Amino acid sequence: MSSKKDERIEERQVTSTSSVISNQQAEQNQQSINRALDETKSNIRRATDEARKEIPRYTQAVNEYQEQTIQATREIADNYLESQKEIINSLQSVWVPQIEAANRAFSSSWIASPRHLANDYARVVSSFADNTIAVTRLLNNAIFANMEAFKTYVQHARDNTKEFSRIGVNAAKTFDQTARQNIKDAHTETEIRRW
Repeated sequence: MSSKKDERIEERQVTSTSSVISNQQAEQNQQSINRALDETKSNIRRATDEARKEIPRYTQAVNEYQEQTIQATREIADNYLESQKEIINSLQSVWVPQIEAANRAFSSSWIASPRHLANDYARVVSSFADNTIAVTRLLNNAIFANMEAFKTYVQHARDNTKEFSRIGVNAAKTFDQTARQNIKDAHTETEIRRW
């Protein structure tokens, strides 16, 4: 027949053995978790390095876009002006006799000459081309403003993520400390009851 003292010793040995096994298992779990997180971190670094390598290509694409837009705007304006010149030259044969007849009929100074009409028309076309270039410039400015806003958003997201991570770590530490203190208090209370 064993005494209460022997039972307590045996119980402590079983508790100690299971505690050692639990500690080993906890260490293995912790190592597995750390390996998985380190591998994830490595994968993220690899992905961001690959993305960083693509920056020159993206920069080149943006530059090419701007150059193409400017060149297209120039070609649109040139083509438009050339077509207007041809239209004016073609219609001039119709305008000149009508204007001369009108001048003879009304003999007033407010009726414009073909050259005056052509100059006015050229100003309108030039204004159209200028407006097209201005709109293109505004669109480019809007694109750059949005890029700047996105850059600011990414910076804020990075800062906020750091803060959320810090909060999570602090919460986990607090939970760990509280759990350890509760286990210690429960163990102390159990020891006090045993005696």
